[in-house]
Amino acid sequence: MTKTNIDTVLSPLNRLSVADSVFDELHRQILTLELQPGAKISEADVAKALGVSRQPVRDAFYRLSKLGFLSMRPQVATTVSLISKKSVQQARFIRCALETKTVITACEKLSQEDLEALRDLIEQQRKTVVARDAELFHALDDQFHKEICDRCGVDFAWQLIKDNKAHMDRVRFLSLTFAIDTAFAAHKRILTAIESNDPAAASNEINKHLGEILLIMPRIREEHPDYFASDEE
Repeated sequence: MTKTNIDTVLSPLNRLSVADSVFDELHRQILTLELQPGAKISEADVAKALGVSRQPVRDAFYRLSKLGFLSMRPQVATTVSLISKKSVQQARFIRCALETKTVITACEKLSQEDLEALRDLIEQQRKTVVARDAELFHALDDQFHKEICDRCGVDFAWQLIKDNKAHMDRVRFLSLTFAIDTAFAAHKRILTAIESNDPAAASNEINKHLGEILLIMPRIREEHPDYFASDEE
């Protein structure tokens, strides 16, 4: 039997495929409410707008539907899913479980270089708060939490968080019109606890920070009732 030379049958993969790019753009627009809950979208329209064929759009739609962000039914228009209170609560539970352990680990492991990098992120966030730039603050918010995971050697935890947290993100993004200062202050307290090597304080602060969404959600729902699924869903 002739042995197959693997180099002759596999080609190098592109770092970012067209389907990944389409997914990332649609994911961003859903999370920032550019594509609002309940909005109808079609493969043809998205493909035309992004200048791609329908296949990568179809792939992106499928991935987004599996994450719960698109509702796809045969013979019915594809729509952006409404915000589910239950999904937000589940995402918060997962984040609290993982990030509590992460900040405890950070207290033990982060170097002065690591802490300086986090201080730099806090400074970048401060500037976005002054500018009231919600979208950039939201990105730096994610980066802050990701850096803590990465720098204490549990980058796999951030991937799990990222895969599950997205249902919180639309509520979080909407809240930044009135709660950006609260979120920024929470990040500063989390970093102070880590700098002080105080795992109990760090754990308490991360839980309070992630718990804010439960206090915020009723206001968001009152302001945007059409964005939310019914309590039974």
